[in-house]
Amino acid sequence: MSKKIITNAWSRRDVLKASAATAAITGAPLFFSRHAYGADFLNNPGDSGVVTLGFNVPQSGAYADEGADELRAYKLAVKHLNGEGDGGMMNTMQPSELKGNGILGKKVEYVTGDTQTKSDAARASAKRMIEKDGVVMVTGGSSSGVAVAVQGLCQDAGIIFMAGLTHSNDTTGKDKKANGFRHFFNAYMSGAALGPVLEKNYGNDRRTYHLTADYTWGWTQEESIIASTEAIGWTTVEKVKTPVGAGDFSQYITPVLNSGADTLILNHYGKDMINSLTQAIQFGLKDKQVNGKNFEIVVPLYSRLMAQGAGENVKGIFGSTNWHWSLTDAGSQAFVKSFGQEYGFPPSQAAHTCYVQTLLYADACERAGTFEPCVVVEALEGHKFDGLGNGPTEYRAGDHQCFKDVLVVKGKENPSSQFDLLEVVEVTPRAQVEYPVDHPMFAGGDLGSCNNGA
Repeated sequence: MSKKIITNAWSRRDVLKASAATAAITGAPLFFSRHAYGADFLNNPGDSGVVTLGFNVPQSGAYADEGADELRAYKLAVKHLNGEGDGGMMNTMQPSELKGNGILGKKVEYVTGDTQTKSDAARASAKRMIEKDGVVMVTGGSSSGVAVAVQGLCQDAGIIFMAGLTHSNDTTGKDKKANGFRHFFNAYMSGAALGPVLEKNYGNDRRTYHLTADYTWGWTQEESIIASTEAIGWTTVEKVKTPVGAGDFSQYITPVLNSGADTLILNHYGKDMINSLTQAIQFGLKDKQVNGKNFEIVVPLYSRLMAQGAGENVKGIFGSTNWHWSLTDAGSQAFVKSFGQEYGFPPSQAAHTCYVQTLLYADACERAGTFEPCVVVEALEGHKFDGLGNGPTEYRAGDHQCFKDVLVVKGKENPSSQFDLLEVVEVTPRAQVEYPVDHPMFAGGDLGSCNNGA
């Protein structure tokens, strides 16, 4: 009898000690047990009048320009959710349960972190947000390496991760997680959209040289664009990996001149793309003729911020993008107006996807009637929506990837302003960029089960 009493009389401290010991043995992280104790899910805001979101963006590093615009968009989304400003895309989103009184009647607050465009720093920042700040959702990132790392952390912790700018196939492929969701398109979609446009403009007989950022995004972008270009008859001459944040790409560009390639494909992003493209132009590649053809450069993943950084060097160069501020649909124009009034210039695709992800999470909580992660997951899975700038869109249940139309863009020859540098040349329909969950480029991962963290 006494033994039974002792067994059932463990103190809360005993429970936490045992949990910590178990975590040490299994290698599983112990996430904020004092918040989970007595709660049905981690960081339950309970009767508090506020709810806190975590915005984890690159405020330094090669993708800092993207991160700065992401943070602007997150702040604008919070303002709109709390009933301030003109409401932006809350006025165009369909369907929508958002009321402009926060989320589930709680005022939205936020904390920020600097991923430094590094996976370890991003995980540390997200962990602090979860453990110290009690966030119910983490979002952000402009690197797929960061997104994959933070998504895994949030899965283990029992927190929803609404990915920011992440383009690697792996994010919703082999590294997909039940607690993670991606609105941004991926490398496969870029390749599928670009292939027909490149064939139409450059023909079926090209020899390509790839310079590729040496991490998960670059690898899958290279794989995807090679699959699409070789399908139209192009030949891959060389594939060279480059470190993120290299700055000087001259040592990588020089060999291109003697390779026999007539097309350079830059699988780079952010400042890396700005630097590599600028240096390729300085080396005179665009002025050369090889194999009886004008030498061409392709940038598979474009952004307005990158185009602005590279300036005149983007003229005539094709790429793809998730969204562009020149779109004329009601949702895009509402966002451009709100963002422009707030900051004095148009938003980037990074800003767009981060703003949209925040609204989608908030709306899912409203539809679910709770912040409980696994119920919010159910509200997001298979959700179909419109009015957010990309046309009819679906969050596919099988991998938590959004499916929508993809834009092919080209650097304008005669821009009207420092922001008007890209023109949309093709709106690739969703059907052309869709693929099955078990497609070879995405195979190997298991979505797994949702984790409430308690």
